[in-house]
Amino acid sequence: MTRPALRLILLGFFLISASSAPVKKTQDVNIYSFYINSTVTSRYATTIITSRVANRLNESQEIFFEVKIPKNAFISKFRMTIDGKSYDGVVKEKADAQQQYSQAVSQGQSAGLIKSVGRTLEEFKTSVNVAALSKVTFELTYEELLKRRLGKYELLINAQPMQTVADFKIDVHIHEKPGISFLEVTGGLSTNDLANAIKTTRTDSDAWVTFYPTREQQTKCKDCDKNGLKGDLLISYDVERQNPNGEMKVSNGYFVHNFAPSDLPRIPKNVVFIIDRSSSMSGKKIVQTRLALLKILNDLPEDDHFGLITFDGQVDLWKRELLKATKTNLDDAKSFVKMITARGYTDINAAVLEGVNMFKRQPQAGSASILILLTDGDPTSGETNAERIMSNVRKAIGSKFPLYCLGFGYDVNFDFLTKMSLENNGVARRIYEDSDADLQLQGFYDEVAVPLLTDIQLNYIGVSNLTQNNFALYFNGSEIVVSGQITDNNVESISTEVIAISKGSKVTYQNTVTTKDVIDVPSEHEDFVERLWAYLTVKQLLDKHVLLEGPEKEAVKNESLKLSLKYQFVTSLTSMVVTKPQEGDVEVADKPKEGKESHMPPDYTGNPGISFQMGYDYLIHDPGLPAGSDLPSPEEVHYDPGLSIQDYDIRSLEEVHYDDYGVSEADSGINYVRMQTPIMAPTRETPKLVEATQSAVPAVGNNRFLLPADGQPKPLCFDVPLPHKLKLLQDSALGFSMNGESMASKTGFQQIIIHYKTNHHLTINTNSINYNDGQNNVQYLWGQEPSQHEQEGIILILRDNEMNATIGSIRVVIVLHKKDGDVFLWPAVWQQPKNVTLAGILGKDKISYEEIQGSTLKIMDNDVKASWDEMPDYRFPSAPVVRCWLVPFQAVMNGEISDFTVTHL
Repeated sequence: MTRPALRLILLGFFLISASSAPVKKTQDVNIYSFYINSTVTSRYATTIITSRVANRLNESQEIFFEVKIPKNAFISKFRMTIDGKSYDGVVKEKADAQQQYSQAVSQGQSAGLIKSVGRTLEEFKTSVNVAALSKVTFELTYEELLKRRLGKYELLINAQPMQTVADFKIDVHIHEKPGISFLEVTGGLSTNDLANAIKTTRTDSDAWVTFYPTREQQTKCKDCDKNGLKGDLLISYDVERQNPNGEMKVSNGYFVHNFAPSDLPRIPKNVVFIIDRSSSMSGKKIVQTRLALLKILNDLPEDDHFGLITFDGQVDLWKRELLKATKTNLDDAKSFVKMITARGYTDINAAVLEGVNMFKRQPQAGSASILILLTDGDPTSGETNAERIMSNVRKAIGSKFPLYCLGFGYDVNFDFLTKMSLENNGVARRIYEDSDADLQLQGFYDEVAVPLLTDIQLNYIGVSNLTQNNFALYFNGSEIVVSGQITDNNVESISTEVIAISKGSKVTYQNTVTTKDVIDVPSEHEDFVERLWAYLTVKQLLDKHVLLEGPEKEAVKNESLKLSLKYQFVTSLTSMVVTKPQEGDVEVADKPKEGKESHMPPDYTGNPGISFQMGYDYLIHDPGLPAGSDLPSPEEVHYDPGLSIQDYDIRSLEEVHYDDYGVSEADSGINYVRMQTPIMAPTRETPKLVEATQSAVPAVGNNRFLLPADGQPKPLCFDVPLPHKLKLLQDSALGFSMNGESMASKTGFQQIIIHYKTNHHLTINTNSINYNDGQNNVQYLWGQEPSQHEQEGIILILRDNEMNATIGSIRVVIVLHKKDGDVFLWPAVWQQPKNVTLAGILGKDKISYEEIQGSTLKIMDNDVKASWDEMPDYRFPSAPVVRCWLVPFQAVMNGEISDFTVTHL
């Protein structure tokens, strides 16, 4: 009998489910204690999650432990305790961990991982086999420095046990020596039903938040049910700031300086908004962008100057110069914003350089200048090389002002935006495609809306190994944090000096603090200043690693790796190796990279039967259909490009006589038949159908694509040189995109990836089809029996060598070809929204042309030289050979090949 594999997801998602069989009774596993303890000292939070679980079965079973932690946090400890024996995770260099992991996998053992989940969380997984009637304790520790935004720090704790827990506790202790100015507890677990389960206690410098719900209460919160708690606690607070010099803390040879003055006049700012209006921004994205801009314009103070730039393949300015934020100018700007519509390609290089030029043409003394770029895609027009764009922007800005890059959605090249921002003293922020995207945009602007200081330099005497100590701008509601090591442990004091510019004048803050101050913290956290220094140093070194090249890059990597290993941080350079008690079974946890979240397609339903590609000369039938499926009769097939398949009359397959089609019954198993009669037969004659012929694969150097011709019997075709990564199809309004990667000297595609909304992701390669919904991953292999699968708006129909996916109003087919030793994929679009222009190589469903004379065609008012050629039509498994007018790519796609390439699938 197969043992049931049960899953426990703690903290963010704490669930019991079966991976090999349904769970018979939740009593089989008892979470008898669930405890989260978070200690925050001077904004540095150390959180320990402890879960104690009992196996109530009379046989052993695998228990999975999944914990969600903040993305900015580093895991620093993991331990499993079984029968009094502990098994600790060990942080190793990624290469060493990968070697150990590979050896385990080769022995059929499982893998742990950390993956991104939603906007703010990452998920850690592992599992262990627990003996009959035995217990296991899981303990995970992670650390993070809380960042001040809009005047407050936030600590987020999620809980979703999916069963009631007898001993359920969340304890938070906040210690801030200057004093706590305010404390607020919100979130789904703070509803009226649970009000008396949350207790807050405050003194001048300390605050305690406890959440001890009873079993009965665990079923009564807003989203709770009989399965227990489902929600979060968000603890927000700020500290007193009576000393304008900031707050210094010294402990065990390390110091940290928190600097956040507030009693300063605001500096007028010059802000230029650079807004992507390319076709991929169509639909909800552009609507939300307009809403956010209108709200931001409402909030601009009159002494600010501002500019608006919109761009696609060309760059348009609202006004050539920066204008003061008067009511008249703001009203005019709002009218401009309301008219922004999505179209065309993406020329990021020209747009950002034009923004820089606006500042250069009209410098404003005594003000702070800020560039804000919003884009949702890769550069596809003008200069498209990311390295050259970054070089151009870096030289143009010359460290004079920051560039903030906002990446809208998941199709954007977030690595490119991150690097370009860091090179220009800014940050990159992802804007998630959701109903609150406009609020996300506005929220980011609010963080940089009120500059108080520029050109900030923080100097210290008697210290070394400083974290970043110079900053371009300081904004109201934020905080500057600097940490370092004290070089002489016998020194009795540290002197600090902060020099900055405040509204055109120089200001200086000086202070001296004794190193003998005793910080009143629990003994287990007495090294928090040292760990805070290590955390901040590693974070900043990893940012530098992105920017540097050559020996400097390697040196920074080595230093970051050294600290990560010393403090046992799971970072992008390290992995946590968990050796389990079952004969050395090994799991490896890696920290995911921002932007590597899983995105995926939804439910999939459709009729696995007849389909027509209008504008082409094919009637298509799948012979694997059951009796009763429909096939048009010869008399009933009339071809009109204005009609869809739903407009045709069809009758049962059982009534079909194959010889009516010119096909013998012995040949009736063919998959596809080709019409000899032109589609646009003026007399609506019944076409005669014959079996498609085969041809050898043409010389490999290009992928050749067919393009239906509106009103013409001969399709067009064009070549795309190999290798490439292509944007195959994109519908921004639907949240759908499909990209494909080809290899040099290989026909077709080796991998195709489909994204749908923010949490559906379909990866198709020549071996398998993988579906991920952000929580679970399902793999299907080619060559299996026909099957149908439905997942949240996506319908998948899988056949031996074909995958048919219906996603909303789009239906695509991926065909697996095996020919002459080559194995490759080919995509086809069989259905797309009417009256909607889709982006990508396959986005054009038809095109009009006119034969002028000989081999000259008139396409979109241009005379184009064409050649009459042939090609295998790989959209069908039989790859029938078709004749087509071969034309240049630019003649039909209205752009360069680079406009249709992507850097990441």
